[in-house]
Amino acid sequence: MGLFPSQGKDKRGFPTVLGHEGAGVVESVGPGVTDFKPGDKVIPVSVAQCGECRFCKSPKTNLCDRNWINYHVDLMSYPTTRFTCRDQPILQFTNTGTFSEYIVINQIYVVKIHDAPLERVCLLGCGISTGYGAAVNTAGVTPGSVCAVFGLGAVGLAAVMGCKNAGASRIFAVDINEQKFEKAKVFGATDFLNPKAYNKPISEVLAEMTNGGVDFSIECVGNTEERPRRELHWSRVLKVGV
Repeated sequence: MGLFPSQGKDKRGFPTVLGHEGAGVVESVGPGVTDFKPGDKVIPVSVAQCGECRFCKSPKTNLCDRNWINYHVDLMSYPTTRFTCRDQPILQFTNTGTFSEYIVINQIYVVKIHDAPLERVCLLGCGISTGYGAAVNTAGVTPGSVCAVFGLGAVGLAAVMGCKNAGASRIFAVDINEQKFEKAKVFGATDFLNPKAYNKPISEVLAEMTNGGVDFSIECVGNTEERPRRELHWSRVLKVGV
């Protein structure tokens, strides 16, 4: 089993331990670790914060400088990996590799939490924070606004929740799987659209239903073949990771 870098701009390679959402209990700590101790409950995160670099100290961004050193090569701590198989190195996807039962992780990639069900709070590692943050922080959804969320997976539902908590008056939940509508309603969606139920672009449908278009659109589909944002001429569109 060798180490094979992928092609293109992304430097991630194989073999790799996948997984970037998780929660667990610290079993042991290495030399120099002062912020954590055995028994602490933590959530691994794929975007680190060292708290020391110029970006972490800036009020305008949290894109930690140390994070990007490791991120594009999937190493626990540059230039090493802690996973091996048959004496060959194995990478950690987004520096976490949470599909493994045990991981060794740099302390800047974990966040300490209080008592909480680990099987639920694991989603805070990416899906919930991504969708919710896209609505509340990145888009800055305003009270009384009209929103549309495309895709009702974990990220999309979190975006719906963020729009609701930000005070949106109407939230359009858009998905080709209508079985997801009931759950979206629980999270705060008010209107539900299946693009396949119409013989024209869903952007036109939204424009007609909202007197010109929504105030905020959040795309959580991740479909590289059909980009909903190509049709959204009337609204602010945010691309969030899925």
